[in-house]
Formats: sequence, C-alpha cells, structure tokens
Amino acid sequence: MSRAAQLSALLDAPVRAVTDLGARHAWTLHRAETADGRTVFVKASAEPTSVFAAEAAGLSWLRATAPDPAGALLPQVLAADDRTLVLPWLEETGPTPAAAERFGRELAALHAARAERFGAPWEGWIASLPLPNTPTDGPWSRWYAEQRLAPYLARAAAALGADGTRLIERVIDRIDELAGPAEPPVRIHGDLWSGNIVWTRERAMLVDPAAHAGHRETDLAMLALFGAPHLDRIRAAYHETHPPADGWRTRTPLHPLLVHVALFGAGYRARTLAAAAAALGS
Repeated sequence: MSRAAQLSALLDAPVRAVTDLGARHAWTLHRAETADGRTVFVKASAEPTSVFAAEAAGLSWLRATAPDPAGALLPQVLAADDRTLVLPWLEETGPTPAAAERFGRELAALHAARAERFGAPWEGWIASLPLPNTPTDGPWSRWYAEQRLAPYLARAAAALGADGTRLIERVIDRIDELAGPAEPPVRIHGDLWSGNIVWTRERAMLVDPAAHAGHRETDLAMLALFGAPHLDRIRAAYHETHPPADGWRTRTPLHPLLVHVALFGAGYRARTLAAAAAALGS
C-alpha cells in the first residue's frame, strides 16, 4: 500500500500528495496534502513501534491539562498508530524577541499544571531510546536518579570509561543534596532543546516531547544546555511569571548528556563529565 493510501485510511480523508522530507533517527518524515486542502506533518516507521503512541499521549496530555495559553504551545494530534504519527503542518518563520517572550510566559503557564506523582502512565521514549516513566510518590531526587540517570549511565558506560562511570555514580549517590530544592511534580515537555521548538508567525510550538510529570528545571536547564534563540528573553518572561528556585543555573541536567553519549558515543564524554564534576563541586 502506498504512503498516500495509508494516510488516507488513517485520516479517513483522501490524501492527494506526499512529499518526503528525509529521516530522523529510525523514522521518515513527510509533508502530505489532503483533498480538502489541509497540509499535515507525518512521521512514519517501516516497523511497528510504540514511539508514536508515547509522543501522541504526551502531546495530548500536555494540551488537555494545561490552561490556556499554555495548551496552545502543543499541536493537536490528528492521527496515530504503531507506524505513523500525523500532526498539523506548522509553517516556520524566524524567531522574534516578541515570540520568545510569549514563549517564556506560556512555558511558565504550562509548568503551573500540577501532577499527582513523578512519572507518566505510559512508557516513554527520548529520541530512539526507551524512557522509563514508572510513577512514584517518592522525592524528585530519587526518581531522577533511578529513572533518568542510572538507566542511561548503563548505556553510556563503555564510552565514559571506568573513571567516568564512577564520577556519575558519585552524583547519583549524592543526588538528594545535589538536585536542588524540592518542588511538586508538574507537566513538562521533557526534551526541550531548540530543535523541538517550531517558531511560527504567532508563537513558538513544541514538538517531539518526552512528556512526563517531572521537575520544571528539567525544561529550563535543557534550554540553557543546548541554547535557544533569544534565550535571555525567554528566561526573563518565564521568571516574571514563575521564577525558579535560587541556584537553578548551576544544576546542569546530566540526563540529556548521558542520552547523547548513549546515542552518539564518546564525542559527548568530556562535556558530560565536566557537568558531573561541576555538580559535585557545587
């Protein structure tokens, strides 16, 4: 069956054209046009996968529970199955200072949406790696160590080497004192680097979430870790609405760095170990 026919069945509407946009990780990307004039974005996999179900669940979960205007940060899921995810097509423009400030305020509103426990009611993914989401009533620090650091340390250990692995283990051992002030679980994007922000004419939109109930500093620190357009304006607008706890700038998230080591190898080793050493030094 052709891609157009598959999408027509999934959307229950004729699809008249599909344009291939390349690939990312293990899936292909496409732009499709329906007979009724809609343009949609498509992720597809040659093999069945739970990646798209996790992404669809995360987007819908964030949209459904976040108060406006935060809900508008996330695109609506148009369709999903074990081989395909369909979202509205987002027309990209260049980021502006005004859009960055709006994004900061809307991200703060999203982070005001509380959750009962850390984690999520589905098994997640980050890029092409499984992401444990087992809910727990325990403190953030232990959940982060057990479900965000330890699993990826095991995957990254060969590239980190014995000394590097021991350094990260020291962070895990001291996580209660290094994780910062306790905060209640809130709904976060979970993979908030600049590549997952689509700047449209009206606002920034967030895609490719690793959504779960976590600590809001995860999103803030990941933006800082990998950079974002007009980051100072994003931060200032966020802080006006929902300022983070003192010292948040020093709490570099080791989880995304370990993910990068696990995915791409020793090229991220030095940066990961520097972050671990900085955390221990703080």
